[in-house]
Parts: sequence; structure tokens; C-alpha cells
Amino acid sequence: MEKKVLVLPCSGIGKAFGEIGRQAVYELVEDLRPDDVATTCLGRLMVDDPEAKALVQDKIVITIDGCTQDCARKTVESSGKKVGSALRVIEALKKNRDLKPDGILELGEPGFKLAHILAQRLNEEIDCVMKKE
Repeated sequence: MEKKVLVLPCSGIGKAFGEIGRQAVYELVEDLRPDDVATTCLGRLMVDDPEAKALVQDKIVITIDGCTQDCARKTVESSGKKVGSALRVIEALKKNRDLKPDGILELGEPGFKLAHILAQRLNEEIDCVMKKE
């Protein structure tokens, strides 16, 4: 069965919220939904990589951004694809204020717990967008 959903995290390298988003996507792709979900490097889409562009066009796309700049969502939309859903790490933090990451290079237990919560939220969102299709 071909994977139906592409989840793209932001590329907030060196930013704690970007890392939390990426860790959530890794958990989703590797553990929670390996049969349904794929991901790719957002940078490939930014440089007009043909394979990445084709992947985006063929799938339901969910973006997860680390900040309000919404670079992942905007990059997908600039390729001509409407996202099925767009989430932000900050929304998960607002609901779990006690789970602030320890730092940028080391998320620590609170940061990884927040990533897990976000992965669960993404898992629910996938069910929602797949039902719409």
C-alpha cells in the first residue's frame, strides 16, 4: 500500500521548537504510522528538487512549524499544493506549559515528552485528513 500522507516538519535547525517538531515526525513515521506516513527534507522542496515536489503533489500534506513564520506551510503552498493541515509546536507547548525543553541542543526529558504529545496530536490529525479525502 502506498503511503497517503506526507508530514513535513520545519527546518528550524538550532531551534528547540524545530527539533521538537522533527522528533514528533520521526516518532510518527517510525513508530505510530509507518504504513501511512512519509516525510522528506523540507530543504529539498525549497530548492525545487523534482522528487520532493512530486512527493508533495501526490500526497495529503500536513506541516508542523516550530514558530509563527510557518516556513513549512508556506514552502508547500509555494509549490502549488494546499496543505491538508498545518500545526505549530507552540500550540502543544501552550497546552503543556510544564514541558519546556531544556535547551536547543539537548531537549531533555520535558522536550521529548512534548515531542511525544505532538506525535500523538499528529496521529489524530492524520485520521482527520484521511477521512476528508
